[in-house]
Amino acid sequence: MIEDELTRSVAAWYPGATGVAGTLKLSGGASQETWSFEIMTPSGNVDAILRRAPKGYGAAPSRAAGLDAEAALMQLAHQAGLPSPRVLHVLNFDDDLGPGFIMQRVEGETIARKILRDAQFADVRPKLARQLGRIAAGIHGLPRANLPPLRQRTSSEEIGELAREYGSLNWPKPVFELALRWLRDHDPGPPKEVTLVHGDFRNGNLIIGADGVRAVLDWELAHLGDPMEDLGWICVNSWRFGEIDKPVGGFGTREDLFAGYEAIGRKVDAGRVAFYEVMGTLRWGVMCGGMMQRFRMQPDHSMERAMIGRRASETEIDLLRLLAPRA
Repeated sequence: MIEDELTRSVAAWYPGATGVAGTLKLSGGASQETWSFEIMTPSGNVDAILRRAPKGYGAAPSRAAGLDAEAALMQLAHQAGLPSPRVLHVLNFDDDLGPGFIMQRVEGETIARKILRDAQFADVRPKLARQLGRIAAGIHGLPRANLPPLRQRTSSEEIGELAREYGSLNWPKPVFELALRWLRDHDPGPPKEVTLVHGDFRNGNLIIGADGVRAVLDWELAHLGDPMEDLGWICVNSWRFGEIDKPVGGFGTREDLFAGYEAIGRKVDAGRVAFYEVMGTLRWGVMCGGMMQRFRMQPDHSMERAMIGRRASETEIDLLRLLAPRA
């Protein structure tokens, strides 16, 4: 039982820990699980999150940074004063929990539709885009010398990978092919600066409170690359959750995002951001297509996969909107 394993683990590294309580599985995919629990101590309980690859799971997907790298990046971000959960412990062999780490739980909301519509976030919503610009700049400013080993690909290599992933779906979509041609024709080439890129910097991977952004989550796709990629990804229409007139996560403007980014001395290249918005939109469409393929071909016909898979058609509309003025 995971409660027994967690109890043995926390007793070894958390001072005064007497056990765990409230263990609850929050998510569990093929490669990673997330558990919520409390570390019990005489002075009070500590809310914690376990993020792990279950025992016996093999290598991480090719785009994934790996759980050890995720933990290291979150530690660096937290130490730099960026809103990132505090990592309490990186799992080792003696923990008998598989690869992963334990972090302190951050209170707040992650469900985008609540953040965009609930009254409790009304005052902070207009400030979020500027806040996120500053946070992205902070992430991109983390010293490369301190980073764990991470993959690095050029925009040309990313386009090639997208083309291969799309081709493997065997699901012809002329709009996707138009987008691939546009990306090849408008490839901006190597950036002036290669930095840490979060890789999934968007609404849904943020913990928001009434005071603003409290934590950036899911560093799974972190890599080295063009910092403008993160700014383009957060503007993808799929992360606006219906608020399409507010391109930054459904709550703000590109101008506010860019102003926040440049407020601490970094520069925005709006043309490169636009390129990565197109690339991000196509990438999400291909990912949705992959979900539909797995729904059709694998024994696990989960409704979630089918629902995500059908969203590929939404990205076709988004791509046509993006490409029409640039055709």
